[in-house]
Amino acid sequence: MVATELAARDLSSLLGKEAEDLLTYKAKVPKDTLHLPGKDFVERIFVYSDRNPQVLRSLQQLYSTGKLANTGYLSILPVDQGIEHSGAASFAPNPIYFDPENIIKLALEGGCNAVATTLGVLGMMSRKYAHRIPFIVKLNHNELLTYPNPSDQIMFASVKQAWNLGAVAVGATIYFGSFESSRQIQEVSKAFAQAHELGMATILWCYLRNDAFKQDKDYHLAADLTGQANHLGVTIEADIIKQKLPECNGGYNAVVQATGEKYGRTDDRVYSDLSSDHPIDLTRYQVLNCYAGRSGLINSGGSSGDNDFADAVRTAVINKRAGGCGLISGRKTFQRPMSEGIKLFHAIQDVYLSDEVTIA
Repeated sequence: MVATELAARDLSSLLGKEAEDLLTYKAKVPKDTLHLPGKDFVERIFVYSDRNPQVLRSLQQLYSTGKLANTGYLSILPVDQGIEHSGAASFAPNPIYFDPENIIKLALEGGCNAVATTLGVLGMMSRKYAHRIPFIVKLNHNELLTYPNPSDQIMFASVKQAWNLGAVAVGATIYFGSFESSRQIQEVSKAFAQAHELGMATILWCYLRNDAFKQDKDYHLAADLTGQANHLGVTIEADIIKQKLPECNGGYNAVVQATGEKYGRTDDRVYSDLSSDHPIDLTRYQVLNCYAGRSGLINSGGSSGDNDFADAVRTAVINKRAGGCGLISGRKTFQRPMSEGIKLFHAIQDVYLSDEVTIA
């Protein structure tokens, strides 16, 4: 294992009172049920799929770049927030990131496997950097200049544009549960099929979006609902699933109780046998829905705050111990001086390189 800067004592300090529990917890679903990350992940999993040799090469490039190269884990910088949250809200804290080159520099110097951002950012810098770090073009976005603000992912870029600028993968978001989700599923499924034909990998942000999911808790972060979103994502052949770290469970029943109407279908064994209230079990249920880990799960969690380093390390520990394949970290890294953003990436990556953090 590669030597890391994150010593065991530093890891325990960052995890605080949760340290022993998070580092020693035994998950309900056994780890041998899953297909876990490893240096041979692409060959072990995707060689048997319908992905063509060009897609295998693209996936291997993703998994073979940066500080986590050839470990089976991913550390990705996503910067689509200039559209999703507005340039003002995203970059005012650190205006250097209005310049596309600094976004790519952060990913490079942060040891990332790849940078995922807009067509405009990657297109502006493609000839200088496309051969130095894998590019992931985010195809669709939620545009917030229209009044009233919509909640709908619409296509901003084409798969062919992503291929032309040298991207190794495309990404997209689907708001599962929204009124527009049926159209988004069809659009993204078609785009992912074209991306695979052209030899690019596919990454899906499997988000939930419906006011009915906000009850006594925010069930947009429920393991049962996000797990089903993941399962829909792998159904349209997402090679990697991006999902928010779960914080609760019981979303199906909460919607039924709040609305008095039948909603979806679940099974009591999801809550008694396949998960619990423990964050590692909640996240493992997300992994289980990604074809038992055959499509890697990358998590994110929370917005920027005073405890970014501790929050990021905690999320990485939960993801790794649950059987996930990495973290995607945006505002926590670019809404601070670049040197601190780089340090945060390295702290996350050190979790995945650490012998102290094992699969639960």
